[in-house]
Amino acid sequence: MSKSTSEAEMLYVEVHRRMIESGEWDRILHQLSSKLSESGWTDDLLHRAKENSRSMEPLSLQTILQELLSHAQTSVPLSVKREITTLIKQFVKEQFEK
Repeated sequence: MSKSTSEAEMLYVEVHRRMIESGEWDRILHQLSSKLSESGWTDDLLHRAKENSRSMEPLSLQTILQELLSHAQTSVPLSVKREITTLIKQFVKEQFEK
């Protein structure tokens, strides 16, 4: 592992710790969940999981999750990604400009 990688990981750990301690982590997760639900993303993913499970024999949670993972990651609406990214950037800026 290179020095820059370990520094980046250490920075990530520190930012994550600060987000959890301040309550920002939970606030952002709640906002993400709300925005995904409002956009229909959550319902779409649930519908896909149901459809996949109906045709699966034997039923396997592991397989369903594997099949949905790629779609879930690529189908998050751009507006939601931007909004959540902005919240995280604002938090980091506030934390490290002190």
